[in-house]
Amino acid sequence: MIMEQQLDKQSYLEEEIYQISTLVAGKFELQEVLDRLAEAVVRITNTTAFSIRLLDEETGDLKMRSTYGLSEEYRNKGPVTKDEPVIREAFEGKAVVLDDMRVDPRVQYREASIREGLISQLTVAMFFHDKPIGVLRLYSPEPARFDADAIRIARLVASQCAIAITNAQLYNQALEGAKMAEQIRLAGIIQRRMIPAKAPSMCGLDVAAVYQPCYEIGGDMYDFLQVDDHTLVVAIADVIGKGVPAAIMMSMFRGAARAYADGGYARHSMEEIVHKLNRVACNECKDGEFITLFMARIDTKANTLTYCNCGHEPGILLRNGQVMDLNEGGLVLGITPDTHYNTQTVPFEQNDCLLMYTDGLIDAMNFDGQMWGRQRLLDVLQNQPATCAEYLVHNILAYRRRFVGLASQTDDTSIVAVRRDLHAHPEGLNCEGES
Repeated sequence: MIMEQQLDKQSYLEEEIYQISTLVAGKFELQEVLDRLAEAVVRITNTTAFSIRLLDEETGDLKMRSTYGLSEEYRNKGPVTKDEPVIREAFEGKAVVLDDMRVDPRVQYREASIREGLISQLTVAMFFHDKPIGVLRLYSPEPARFDADAIRIARLVASQCAIAITNAQLYNQALEGAKMAEQIRLAGIIQRRMIPAKAPSMCGLDVAAVYQPCYEIGGDMYDFLQVDDHTLVVAIADVIGKGVPAAIMMSMFRGAARAYADGGYARHSMEEIVHKLNRVACNECKDGEFITLFMARIDTKANTLTYCNCGHEPGILLRNGQVMDLNEGGLVLGITPDTHYNTQTVPFEQNDCLLMYTDGLIDAMNFDGQMWGRQRLLDVLQNQPATCAEYLVHNILAYRRRFVGLASQTDDTSIVAVRRDLHAHPEGLNCEGES
């Protein structure tokens, strides 16, 4: 009975976090997004009050933008700056818990908190592309109200809030700029901010990735999620579409994928997670829109690779100069909600390498209108000596560049390579090879 209640609670939390992620795709004014987030966060965390403060980079102040359950007097109690001790700790990436605001010396407005009836507080920063944009605060009239579960939920919600807030800001800018060039510029900003700033460092794996945008913005995305110390989930996707709508759609999809995958592998198979993502795509995609996805889970303890290919370019497994296409999966996401998806598990041992890419890599054309094509990619891979992931990625791009020359391209290019390397460690990798 207790286990069933825990599963029901986890499913409820996943659904609530997904609902927050859908705000990313909505065409709402920023203030409406903030107010909806405030109400949703109080509900999902079962607390009393909540506030969102956004950082003004010019003044260094954190301006109150939305609240729930707080009086006007408390909202206007005085300025809060990034130099406040709690804010400073939060901007360093810490979840700051104040068990009793009545006695904690870090509280700036102690008397105001006492009058408001607030005792405990949890503060987490909202980051976008590793840059703080504000703080999310939860309040309770109970002492020591916030535990590890509350912190985990607050971090997940803060991640979704950061995406929703940033996209709402960018969308407002898009509305103000009537020209298509402005839309493309903003779409590029949204898209590039979704791409991880660097590949993850994980024992036993050598990971490299590259994203090359073009002038016509598409919907490329890749992401990494380290489930535990021996499991890495890698996903690469492409929204069929252009401009701001495609970039916003992919931003929403990335948030949903993280909400379902983060901790979900303890309870759900990859087939179940992909099925959930297909339902999201079916609900959000309009006529003629769909999403391709290749998702892989690499387990360095079991030396296995489990994957699902949803209408994407096949992943490629490199082993001793041989290439194996990873085709198992199903249709693109967003066609029908009852589509069935299969997964396949294959060995992933020393020097094996997984290569994932979007169609912009092989669809690139030269001035004569000739496409680089998949066969030329395979020729490069079959003649490629065993080397580090970063060298492999850049060598592929070098060969393609020789073929297409300076011809302009019409689609983005994303490449991810993950090599099994028993000697790889987070402190750094030795990479041999010539560029």
